[in-house]
Amino acid sequence: MVAKQLGREPEPVGIRISVVLPSYNGAAYIAQQLESILSQLGEGDELIVSDDGSTDGTVLIVKGYQGMDGRVRLLKGPSQGIKANIGHALRYAKGRYIFLADQDDIWLDGKVCRTLQAFEQQGAFVVVHDARVFAGEDIANIQMESFYAFRGSGAGVIKNIVKNSYIGCCMAFRRELLRVVLPIPSQIEMHDQWIGVLGDYFAGKSCFLPDVLLLYRRHGGNNSAMEHYGFFRMLRNRVVFLWHFCKRVSYKD
Repeated sequence: MVAKQLGREPEPVGIRISVVLPSYNGAAYIAQQLESILSQLGEGDELIVSDDGSTDGTVLIVKGYQGMDGRVRLLKGPSQGIKANIGHALRYAKGRYIFLADQDDIWLDGKVCRTLQAFEQQGAFVVVHDARVFAGEDIANIQMESFYAFRGSGAGVIKNIVKNSYIGCCMAFRRELLRVVLPIPSQIEMHDQWIGVLGDYFAGKSCFLPDVLLLYRRHGGNNSAMEHYGFFRMLRNRVVFLWHFCKRVSYKD
């Protein structure tokens, strides 16, 4: 039903993939992540880094890559938090497929290829894959073999409003979803939940690949938390999300 509402846009000439990476004081790890991403992109793809006011050398590192590789685009973020920064970067994405990325993770070989296969073979509008969690500098220091197992990951509107299982750094989606995803409400807690649930509603079930295609780094500066929030904060987050979800659905329908 809804996939027909969204339709399929003609593929932009020369742009297959846009990787959107919000950055903020990520100098310690961002070079390793940029390397892991660029090694999997084609000549016509793009990597958009939107920096939200870093003071630690992150911008200089990204500018260095931009000078060496024309696929890297550096944007100045709005300095209003991660959701606003991601929304800002998404407005500049030109690719047919949009991959989300964090500044401190590592893409594993085959991530792009396997994700594109899922888009093409299964007709999915949103594709999510599993991740292995490690700590700090040592990729051998595995803390969790499957992020899916921790989140109870799977598709479904109600399921993911009650308990979000979407993982932004493991997500990619067709650009058609930008029509319903943007603007991202500032009041909601998580942009990945917003994109995933709207994708489920407007385009059918998302594709959850069992493949581990990313190393998810945990350290003291992570933006997202692994711990569960308290009851009242969780309740508030669900109510706020549901309110904005209903408003967006009624408006787009």
